[in-house]
Amino acid sequence: MDSDTWEIIHIPDKPAFSPEHQPTLKVYASVIKPKFANTIVRQLGKVAPLEDLRHVKRVRKKILPDHAFSLTGEPQLTVILCQASDHNDMPPDVQKLVDPYELSPFITQVCKYAALSKEEWEEQCKLWPTSFHPPTYNIVGIGGFSEEDTQSICKFMRVAIDLAVSGHKPLVNAAVIVDPSLRRIIASETDQVYPSSAPHDMTSAETISNHCQSIDRMSNVSSEIWLNGILEKLNGSLSTVACLNPWQWSLQPHDIESQWHPLRHASMVAIESSSARDRNLFPNSTDSYIPDHSQLSDANCPAKKQKTNSHSPEVQNENKEEALRDPSIEKPYLCTGYDIFLVCEPCTMCAMALVHQRIKRIFYAFPNPTAGGLGSVHRLQGEKSLNHHYAVFRVLLPGVLPIMHFNKVLQQSHDTITSF
Repeated sequence: MDSDTWEIIHIPDKPAFSPEHQPTLKVYASVIKPKFANTIVRQLGKVAPLEDLRHVKRVRKKILPDHAFSLTGEPQLTVILCQASDHNDMPPDVQKLVDPYELSPFITQVCKYAALSKEEWEEQCKLWPTSFHPPTYNIVGIGGFSEEDTQSICKFMRVAIDLAVSGHKPLVNAAVIVDPSLRRIIASETDQVYPSSAPHDMTSAETISNHCQSIDRMSNVSSEIWLNGILEKLNGSLSTVACLNPWQWSLQPHDIESQWHPLRHASMVAIESSSARDRNLFPNSTDSYIPDHSQLSDANCPAKKQKTNSHSPEVQNENKEEALRDPSIEKPYLCTGYDIFLVCEPCTMCAMALVHQRIKRIFYAFPNPTAGGLGSVHRLQGEKSLNHHYAVFRVLLPGVLPIMHFNKVLQQSHDTITSF
């Protein structure tokens, strides 16, 4: 496979903005007397904490021009009182501080997001001082992938796309969970939201072996032939891709005897299959890994797991899969350290489920402008309140034709749904 025609791009935690055009928020500020600074800041910390603006410094210090060359001149201190509401109303608790400390509130702008580069930080400080903490980590892939890694990523994405278009009319979403240390498929599933989506066993050793063989055979298939096959499938409607149209199931006839559910999106079914695989490999396991939250807070952290049994032997990567059937080896904690490949960007429900599963990296081929949870509508990977964060990448297929065609059909499907 010619991976040079594929492109893998990182989807950052926040939207990309040029340093000169960063989004801002309105805040109330006031010049204060230096002797009141500590008291005012303490009280504001209680009545109006800047929870969403931790990167913004509460007090701005400025030497007035008249005192620029004076060693004894007083600096001018300006403090942020609170964030301004849509109606520019000041909270009563903040209003109570105006008269006692002779404040003169005014509205100014501060940058909404923390700076990711020195250039962004320098532009932010022109509005109001902010803190800048250069990243001290290196998420695998953000700085680029090796040729070997790129080949592997492209092959697994092709598995996901083939799974989505094979035997499904119209197109559905597909999810492939992979252990990157072994480059082996853990589970692969498609949407099972409609009665026509018959469940199938994707966790057996025979199925996984067939997948691995199909990956190797793909190297001999030209991208042009493969892409033509995808375009044929894309000629149909995308209305039944669960993450793209979460409510489309309600318009379909329901068969109570069929095994389906409106929440059985591809990611959810793949997670279920991964769990079934663990139960199959560890039928007598009573011990399991528990998460080390100190190591799981960022996607860049290696897949570290705390063991409930300290007597487990060390297992080398090349023998890991065989060792999984050894009863002395504990089963993994959920999907810690795994990658998942999706044809379409997951919705927020699926994206949150992947947080709970401790997925390390997510790769998807097509955006989800209607309900996307990882870049198109929301960015769950940038939600600081979560105790786990994964890295997100989009895999661009060779050429622009598949993307343009996908977007066109997606818009047609969306217009059809909204017309009901």
